[in-house]
Amino acid sequence: MKKAVHFGAGNIGRGFIGEILSKNGFEIYFVDTNKAIIDELNTRHSYEIGIASSSPEKISVSGVFGINNGENPEDVIEAIAQADIVTTAIGPNILPYIAELVAKGIQKRKEENKQVQIDIIACENMIGGSEFLEKKVAEYLSDSDKVYLANYVGFPNAAVDRIVPGQKHEDLLYVEVEPFCEWVIDESQIKNKNFKLEGVHYASNLEPFIERKLFSVNSGHATVAYSSAYKGYKTILEGLQHKEILSALKGVQKETRALLLAKWPQYFTEEDLISYHQMIISRFANPKIIDEVTRVARTPIRKLGYDERFIRPIRELNERGLSYQNHLDIVGKIFAYQDENDSQSVQLQEKLSTMDLQRLIEEVTGLSNKKIILEIELVIKKYKNDSK
Repeated sequence: MKKAVHFGAGNIGRGFIGEILSKNGFEIYFVDTNKAIIDELNTRHSYEIGIASSSPEKISVSGVFGINNGENPEDVIEAIAQADIVTTAIGPNILPYIAELVAKGIQKRKEENKQVQIDIIACENMIGGSEFLEKKVAEYLSDSDKVYLANYVGFPNAAVDRIVPGQKHEDLLYVEVEPFCEWVIDESQIKNKNFKLEGVHYASNLEPFIERKLFSVNSGHATVAYSSAYKGYKTILEGLQHKEILSALKGVQKETRALLLAKWPQYFTEEDLISYHQMIISRFANPKIIDEVTRVARTPIRKLGYDERFIRPIRELNERGLSYQNHLDIVGKIFAYQDENDSQSVQLQEKLSTMDLQRLIEEVTGLSNKKIILEIELVIKKYKNDSK
């Protein structure tokens, strides 16, 4: 049986990547530091996924194992050495922390003279996630290791999309997910040509699809979350009942369509994107999915990054002379966002009260364009004054 190593035994790992790998006949070795989940996986070797829809169903995933990378790093290295594929769903910020283990797994494959090619795929909400991980892994490799990597290890970028809300169940392993899911892999970067995963779309150029997803789903979800938080709503579903919040979402979507059509006219039509965006609204409004605003809005500093879901579209819309006022408005709401249980929110509010505002904007967003910095300064002041 084919073997998969997956970093991240959380809800997305079990409720999305695990489901696809299982359907493709893989034994799955989940790697995580959550001892309770890892122990439960090793006790039961199976779990259930619930599909949250008007016609709910349950899917059984079997042939699963757990490895605690904190307690048993050598087992992770051995698993990578024997694997047919490696995937991650741990969050962009955590990728550097697994790089050394991945590197040691590659070194072991080299030592054992494994000439079967393998792909390592970062299934994260970021552009170029696998390439980013490859750079971090390469820091732990010798020159001869890098030659082996170039010949036998691929790091194809991927785009993934499935809403998996925060949740708690009596059954530690049970996870509920929305019906929709999409996993796209850049076919041009694949090393192992011996199999393709059913249920996965392979594209010769991933960039248009990952931008469509990040600037539509991630930007859209964040738009609803920060707008809902500003109005005092606790869940995404509650917020979407408010006309002003729905209007904010549609405004961001309209600007996103303009950017995608300007960049990728050979891949998308306006009709296709309108349909895609309408489908996203229906996904966010799924009455069976109760998603907390605090979950979607967490880590505001990261979401304000230079290549993230608002600043990058703003930069690229500005370069093309296109409107970005709706994106800009959400940036103001992100700076106004307060959650005492979110360390980045607390940190951002502390910086707002102590730092020069333009300097703070430059630091958080990485922007140097004075025009955009001034526009962000004005919208921050608008929401700061409104909240008084």
